[in-house]
Amino acid sequence: MINKCLFPAAGYGTRFLPATKAVPKEMLPILTKPLLQYAVEEALQAGISNMAIVTGRGKRAIEDHFDNSYELESQLKNTPQEHYLNEIKEIIEKANFTYVRQQKMLGLGHAILTGELLIGNEPFAVVLADDLCISGNKNLLMEMNEVYKKHQCSIIAIEEIPAEKTSSYGIISGELIDGTKDTFLVTDMVEKPEPKDAQSNLGIIGRYILTPEIFNILRNTKPDKKGEIQITDALKTQAKNGKVIAYKFKGERFDCGSVEGYVKATNFLAKEKNLI
Repeated sequence: MINKCLFPAAGYGTRFLPATKAVPKEMLPILTKPLLQYAVEEALQAGISNMAIVTGRGKRAIEDHFDNSYELESQLKNTPQEHYLNEIKEIIEKANFTYVRQQKMLGLGHAILTGELLIGNEPFAVVLADDLCISGNKNLLMEMNEVYKKHQCSIIAIEEIPAEKTSSYGIISGELIDGTKDTFLVTDMVEKPEPKDAQSNLGIIGRYILTPEIFNILRNTKPDKKGEIQITDALKTQAKNGKVIAYKFKGERFDCGSVEGYVKATNFLAKEKNLI
């Protein structure tokens, strides 16, 4: 059973400057909800109620968002606008939030390792809020949780990407298992290979279920050329020494860490709500 979800949210969001100079990237709204709220809702829908958030300097707005605002609630009480707060109040009531600060920006692997204090010795999910994943009745994290229950090992989400974009993703190679067309036993993975060197077009996206052994592996993972600790390198070690499963996402994904993806996500959800 997965009881905790980790949200790395300490990055600078440089691609959205100047907007992110004072506003955390994770708090940029798609329609009326910030990206991080979509991510927390996905975890809640998957049966996870403990949210562990790795933050950094200038991220106080995240804590304020997932907290009661008595002054605002008082101002809106018994007014036609009162219902606008119902959605976030319901999240606050259902979920528990804990926070830890990442002192240095040393990559996703380092952010996950920073969250060990909040996670402890148990399997946990990781959601990158700027990867907005939209599917049918079962969200991606729910589907991955079912795969985890069967295999009891680290699970990573993947999707087919254009061959020319492999240098922007961790790329896996593996073998289909369980008689499926979407579940792979990972045999190898490479962080951001050039298209000519990529072994497949299966790119890792921002959803993981990790076993607690990953923390010791991350501690012993050497930084890359940029001095960053990559989760891909740690998972590659785990795959060689044990087992890692990749699950292929079949819905709509938007890279909201880019302006182009952010605009596409906004337009997609606006059309779904018949706003445009």
